[in-house]
Amino acid sequence: MSTAFGFREHAHTADWELEVWAPDLTTLLEQAACGMYAMSGVKTDSSSPIERSITLQASDAEGLLVRFLGELLWIEQEQQLAFEHFSIAVKADYSLWAELRGAPIISLDKEIKAVTYHNLKIETTSNGLRVNIVFDV
Repeated sequence: MSTAFGFREHAHTADWELEVWAPDLTTLLEQAACGMYAMSGVKTDSSSPIERSITLQASDAEGLLVRFLGELLWIEQEQQLAFEHFSIAVKADYSLWAELRGAPIISLDKEIKAVTYHNLKIETTSNGLRVNIVFDV
């Protein structure tokens, strides 16, 4: 991996798989969200910016990742909003607070139904963290 953080899609038999890497958990969450939106082809109306705050709690880092992405999917589906800028704070007890900035969705290439726990394991590497996330489409 040539950059400190990022994401890329991997071929997967029936669903979508996204590899994400970052130096820390907050950046990993942000990159996972950006990758999820990129995979589904979300386009927004940047002339109508919006802000949202969310708080979440989980028992571990993987659970927090699934809950965070799941919350973003719920907002996408129910409120037709997507986010491009994230200010995320995660405490040691896996509680998360995030300030999100984005815009209304004007088009979506393909809908993601859910974030799965299939083979989900956040790994520590010499450069930080990495994870493969499988999405049900």
